[in-house]
Amino acid sequence: MKKYETVFISDPDMSDQAREELLERVKGIIDREKGILLNIDDWGLKKLSYEIKKKLRGYYVCLTYGGTGALVTELERNFRLSDFIMKFMTILITEDVTEESLKQEAEQAKEAAQEEEAAPQEAVAEKDQGDAEEKNEKADENADDQGDAKETEAELTSEPAEESKE
Repeated sequence: MKKYETVFISDPDMSDQAREELLERVKGIIDREKGILLNIDDWGLKKLSYEIKKKLRGYYVCLTYGGTGALVTELERNFRLSDFIMKFMTILITEDVTEESLKQEAEQAKEAAQEEEAAPQEAVAEKDQGDAEEKNEKADENADDQGDAKETEAELTSEPAEESKE
């Protein structure tokens, strides 16, 4: 078994539902050809370097999977037949991979994705706490500055009075 990475660019005008159906079809091909899907990385809508099929933008998706050459052939055949796929490229990552190591890597990828979903919520809470502390520090500084300003004002108003007495 080998480990592959395929990046494809789909039509930016596709509906979200059509894009989901396309991904389900790709997953079905990988399952049917006895491959192991490791990761689907949705890169989103990006500007193209050059015009493809009269489009200036494209929707990028990166698939990482394990399988045989027959899987890649079938996947690319389906990409060629689809009107929604504008470009695609497959890269061989590793030649000799065991099925067990691929399954283990797939589980680790799922765990990492779950942790990433939880991490942004924690980061927002930490950021909010940091913002609150920063506001408190600024308020303390402003209070100190106001106190210093009142002292300076008092000194300035009292000094001229002393000079006029002399």
